[in-house]
Parts: sequence; C-alpha cells; structure tokens
Amino acid sequence: MFKKSSRLICFISLILSFICISGCKFANLSSGVINPKGVIAYQEQKLMIDSVLFMLIVVVPVIILSFAFAWKYRASNKKATYAPNWSHSSLLEWIWWGVPCVIILILAIMAWNTSHKLDPYRPIDGVKGKPITIQAVSLRWKWLFIYPDQNIATVNYIEIPKDRQIKFLITSDAPMNAFFIPQLASQIYSMAGMQTKLHLVANHNGVYKGFSANYSGDGFSDMKFNVKVESDKDFNTWVQKVKQVKHKLFIPEYKQLVKPSESNPVAYYSDVRPKLFKRIMMQYMMPNMELHK
Repeated sequence: MFKKSSRLICFISLILSFICISGCKFANLSSGVINPKGVIAYQEQKLMIDSVLFMLIVVVPVIILSFAFAWKYRASNKKATYAPNWSHSSLLEWIWWGVPCVIILILAIMAWNTSHKLDPYRPIDGVKGKPITIQAVSLRWKWLFIYPDQNIATVNYIEIPKDRQIKFLITSDAPMNAFFIPQLASQIYSMAGMQTKLHLVANHNGVYKGFSANYSGDGFSDMKFNVKVESDKDFNTWVQKVKQVKHKLFIPEYKQLVKPSESNPVAYYSDVRPKLFKRIMMQYMMPNMELHK
C-alpha cells in the first residue's frame, strides 16, 4: 500500500513540475522568436513553422502506425495475418524512402532560399526612408551603441523608429560575444578587430529585449538591453533630448567605460569622438596604433 501511494505521489509531482516548467517556457517564448515584431523575425518564424509542418508529414504517420501495428498484431488478436516469411514490398519501399527524400529536398530548397534572403548583411528590400546606422560595441559587460548620423551614444539601450531599416555595424572591445534581439532579428557575433552587420525593420511599437547570446565571463548574464520602437517623430524628439545630456563620449570617457563592470545602468552621451567605432576596431588590426591618436 505504501509503495503504491509513493508511486502516485511521485507521478503527481512529476506532472505538476512539468506543468510549472512548461508555463515558464511559454512565458519566455511570448517575448522570443515565436512572437515576432519585425520583418526578419517574422520570416524566420514562418520558416521554422513550415519546416516543422513538413517534418510532421513523416513523424505523425510513424507514431500512428506504431500504435496501430502494436494493436493489430497483439497476441490476443487471432484475426491478424501471421506471415513469418514476408520480407519485402516494393510499394512500401517507395513510400518510406520516397516521401522523406521529397521532404528533405523541399526543406533544402526552403533553407537555401531563405538563408540568402535573410542574410544579415543584406539590406531589406522595399523599405522606405534612409536606413539608420547604429554602431554596436560589446564590452565587459555592457553594450555601447553609437548613432554616427545623430552623433549620440547610449549604453545598454536602443531607440529606433518603426518601419525604418536599421543597419547595425557590430564589433567588440572585449571577448567574443553575440548580439541578439529575438523578436526583431537573428543573432550575429561581435568580434574584436572585425565588423559584422545586421539589418532589421521593426513593425510594431513597443519595448523588446536584447541580450548577449555568447558566454563572455562573470557579468555575461547582465549584458541585457531594451529596444524601444516608436514613431519617427518620437524618435527625433528622443535624439534631441539625448543631445541635451552633459556627458560626452571622448577618449578619456571611453577608457573609463571600457573597464569591466556588471549590471551597468543605462547611460547617454550627447557627443561622440569622430570615428570612435573605427578606432575601436582598428586597434586590434594595427597593434601599434593607440586609441587616443
């Protein structure tokens, strides 16, 4: 009796744990890749769903037939045909080899086309207005974002206008990292001495989560930032507010900023040293070059 009760309690605990964990997962997914708010993220979601649906063409029949065969050929079913010498059927061979091959071919074509269409370096077609350039630098353990056209900079915060193409130029002044905004675009790496690119368009106003997706040390878990999407008018108003801030990002300020720090608060800079992003990158390409020159 005791053993039965213990098994029942364990079974109920397991079910409740699964429900709780599932709830947490779905809560996280609501702000992730399955809830896209941008052109690129939406197409990535569509590719993921289409791929799963195509694979289910094989998976679902296999699961159903597994139970159907077990039921039909159970020991108590005297009506089932007993054929111990049966070993081959050309029709069945064509089905269980042909169907998966066709699905793999379709998935390969989809992946090929989508991979080129969603290349992060490739500008997005059909987007009106001049792209806004944002230079992103991964530091220990924070993100620096420079708006070269607006001549402002932020730490751990991005603000962009809705329905405008955003062109990210990404590098690192720290260990290798990864830039990721799940609801807006795909992940791309940031590496010292190199520049990667990412294009995105946000279709909905709101605040979305961005973070580091590559372990880079003690403060990695706090390398998070918010991305606020708003109208062009509100974006221009925000730029003017940032320009009123007293802090400026010149070489002395940058040398303080680049020092390792954890849980770094949001910061704004109303002026930026010309070509700072290029100098950050080139100091690794040309070791004898000093950043302040």
